[in-house]
Amino acid sequence: MNKNQSEYIYGIHAIKALLQINPAKITTIYLARQKSEPNLRTILQIAHEHKISVISSSQRDLDVLLSDTNHQGIIAQAKSAGVYDESELEILLDNLEDSPFLLILDSVQDPHNLGACLRTANAAGVHAVIVPKDKAVGITPAVRKVACGAAETTPFFAVTNLARTLDMLKKRGIWLFGADAEAKKTIYQVDLCGSLGIVLGAEGFGLRRLTREKCDFLISIPLRGTVTSLNVSVATGICLFEAVRRKIDN
Repeated sequence: MNKNQSEYIYGIHAIKALLQINPAKITTIYLARQKSEPNLRTILQIAHEHKISVISSSQRDLDVLLSDTNHQGIIAQAKSAGVYDESELEILLDNLEDSPFLLILDSVQDPHNLGACLRTANAAGVHAVIVPKDKAVGITPAVRKVACGAAETTPFFAVTNLARTLDMLKKRGIWLFGADAEAKKTIYQVDLCGSLGIVLGAEGFGLRRLTREKCDFLISIPLRGTVTSLNVSVATGICLFEAVRRKIDN
């Protein structure tokens, strides 16, 4: 797990969320906005309470610090979000009191999609998000901004061999449901109760062949209009909250 490095996060909502969840992660805030703005009051109040340095900066300084980003006039230097490996995933599973509820993302490369998936996973109560180390985006400043604090609170595992990890999950009695547009059964026709992992593929390509073969069931989302596919973050929301609905009903 990466504990000691630091990185920049940006955007009012992302910084506010991290301050409310874990202010100790933030060491410095660089600000190029009017401190009297209402949406900054909570940020500045928490920063003051926790003795976090707030440095007045120019817009140009922030543009140099993080180029090509919509930083909204505020950047924070923070300790890196935790990224865990396979061995730590097994420790988490060993210590769960509830049936495992996992989100597995196969080679998602767009940081905005990953951030949205993390935010949705957090809202749905997912115990862990699992991705492959290679050919997939990790926790970046853009991911953290979109996730609005979920990157700091939802355990995130980057594994060396996704197929091997899926085998490990199956041996633990966790049923794997892979989202596939060609699947004959829809998400509404399968049993989503108990220990499960929802597996979704990359933008435009879906699940890789080996990942698809490792799933216990393939499921589709019925589409009634003219579009033939959904964004991975939208599909994640549909799948996770259908599972949540089943768990509540049972």
